[in-house]
Amino acid sequence: MMNPVPAASLEDQIDQWRGYLRRRQAIHAVDVAELEDHLRDQIGGLVEAGLAEDEAFLVAVKRMGDLDALSREFAREHSDRLWKQLVVGPETAGELRGRAATDAMIACGLAVAAALFIKLPAAFGVRWGEDDGFYARNLGFFVLPLLTGYFLWKRRLAGRTAGWLAAGFVVAGVFANVYPFTRGGHLEVLTALHLPIALWLAVGIAYAGGRWSEVNGRMDFIRFSGELFIYFVLIALGGGVLTGFMAMIFRAIGIDVEPFLVQWLVPCGAMGGVVIASWLVEAKQSVIENMAPVLTRLFTPLFTAVLIVFLATMLWTGRGIDIQRDVLIGFDLLLVVVLGLMLYSISARDPRAPAGFFDVLQVVLLASALLADVIALWAIAARISEFGFTPNRVAALGENIILLVNLAWSAVLYLRFLRGRGTFARLERWQTDYLPVYAVWAAIVVIAFPPVFGFI
Repeated sequence: MMNPVPAASLEDQIDQWRGYLRRRQAIHAVDVAELEDHLRDQIGGLVEAGLAEDEAFLVAVKRMGDLDALSREFAREHSDRLWKQLVVGPETAGELRGRAATDAMIACGLAVAAALFIKLPAAFGVRWGEDDGFYARNLGFFVLPLLTGYFLWKRRLAGRTAGWLAAGFVVAGVFANVYPFTRGGHLEVLTALHLPIALWLAVGIAYAGGRWSEVNGRMDFIRFSGELFIYFVLIALGGGVLTGFMAMIFRAIGIDVEPFLVQWLVPCGAMGGVVIASWLVEAKQSVIENMAPVLTRLFTPLFTAVLIVFLATMLWTGRGIDIQRDVLIGFDLLLVVVLGLMLYSISARDPRAPAGFFDVLQVVLLASALLADVIALWAIAARISEFGFTPNRVAALGENIILLVNLAWSAVLYLRFLRGRGTFARLERWQTDYLPVYAVWAAIVVIAFPPVFGFI
């Protein structure tokens, strides 16, 4: 016989229940407070009737009529308690399988639609590999509206929200295609790079399910973005292996399948893979939540070491950064990855946990990235003063200033937390409040830069 698990206090159990509900997409903070009041009333009545607090808590949760499905999910997370015996009925497995099957069918249908959408321009003579500018500018439109629609359906958002998001995609599509870009020019490349960033905000609003105004809702979206990236990379790696083997085995019998791979399998697979990866994040959250924090803890010290060695090498050799477009993009991507590591580590961390060694390492990473950003800004400003303004330099200047503000204040808030003069929640709020800034800047680059710089 298993040893009984020591009973937690009533407040601990309510706190655990409250924290679980706050992580649910369909329940708002106001609703959680109202439900907690109802739960406490139920518990009070049961205690007065003679039940112990533990028993009253379990029975009260069971009586929360509309929350039966959530209660069953909660029981699975905490199977060491009597929860499982009280709230997991025999019909639950069938209900969950039915809901999972519906989600899977919808996701697969949208993945097929995304794969077909990217081939739709070919019906009008715009072929993949022949008009790279068109596909680069419009890449996000083949999948992100579908992904937004998937989350609108999942979160059951009102028609007004769906209308605003649809209007945003239409406006973005107009600006991406009506400007007379120079083919392969700087502004076409900048539009292709920045437009998905602006559109990703629409996906976030749909994903948050009406909780975008709350810190927890935006933090959930940050967590989802990191998990989606991990799953998509895994799918891409598997797809790369499949593509390589397919080319090899058909070549062995004298058939060249490279045109099919380039024109169909790679673009269609990439678009469908984004939807499937998003569905997997939703369906397998318990698995990826264990994987992602491990990856964060693995790569944070590695990136910290790389930045420290880079800064030390610059100081030792006296060499500056070569401000070319590819170098700027690569350098900014490095800073974005560093910021992403910090964001995801924040989203995976328990805000109530005390400061530890990993938090100190995060501050070192922030300080290193901040110094690297200052050096990049200095080099960009020097280049502008010497050779004048260009679209690439101005875009890089704006992005590095935005990163500088974020990194600097994050470092201040993290230091306050380490010294016991601030809470971790303030750092979370700063990061989530800052998310729209990136989308706004990306929209400025897409909308304002082309006419200002003559569509070059």
